[in-house]
Amino acid sequence: MTLTALWTYQKERFPLAKTGPLLAVFSSASICVSAILADRPLPAFGGFVAGFAIAMLLFFQMRVCDEYKDHDDDRRYRPERPIPRGLVSLRQIITLGIISMPLTVIIAWGWHPPVLWLLALVWIWLAAMTLEFGAPDWLKARPILYLLSHMAIMPLIDLLLTGIEWMPYSGAAAGLGLFLALSFVNGCVLEIGRKLWAPDSEIAGVDTYSALWGPQKAARIWVGCVGLSYGLLIGVGFATGALWWSVILGGIGAAACLKRARDYHNAPTPKAEKQMDTIAGLWVFACYGIAGFVPVISRVI
Repeated sequence: MTLTALWTYQKERFPLAKTGPLLAVFSSASICVSAILADRPLPAFGGFVAGFAIAMLLFFQMRVCDEYKDHDDDRRYRPERPIPRGLVSLRQIITLGIISMPLTVIIAWGWHPPVLWLLALVWIWLAAMTLEFGAPDWLKARPILYLLSHMAIMPLIDLLLTGIEWMPYSGAAAGLGLFLALSFVNGCVLEIGRKLWAPDSEIAGVDTYSALWGPQKAARIWVGCVGLSYGLLIGVGFATGALWWSVILGGIGAAACLKRARDYHNAPTPKAEKQMDTIAGLWVFACYGIAGFVPVISRVI
């Protein structure tokens, strides 16, 4: 595997330019919210670096697990992807994933060793997801349950990231559950948003929510997830003392989501498909930025 092949692989399957900023905001916001809810000072800068590094490594490991889990389907239905077309091999990507695991342990241990318990919890769930909880056919026949079971890893990752702040104090703030719920719903927003395709883009054998529900119904369900996410964002804003900022800024973002969803609902074209994927990522980015950074800035000014 050459560096050129690896660079091409990341652009297609783990784009750092897109993933890096989102995970930087996600990890930093998680730490900030945990500290603000408990009325504690923010941890040292090293905590934020550790959180970002752990998040990046975990999401790469999730990508590796997806490559393993979906290998047969990709070979059959998506031969243009890097592994099926021979750019890199599955063995090489799995090897990189395995190498990343002790690095994750070292970073967590270097910050606060008990954080490893939360890391183990994430890995246990990730392993169960990769094995489809021992019932792949049963689970794939129930797409809603499939979605919910796989998105459950998001609050577990967030519990780990917030644990970077609260574990040294041996206690999380009481209101942290709202933020974890926000992570769960935002995971659904991202997952559904990236699988709202134009009818011409649908591929036989590839599961999408637009194929499952139809573009119009799928768009409405996605809007419902955004609405629930907005409500949880307001709840987090209330708990952190940034209620009205959350209402106003979140409302602007939700309105943008509604517009894009309406465009896709009325004309599910390839252009609208790409816009849905983009707006889903921007909404989640904005959510964490509002939840995590606005209360910090409000305290400073």
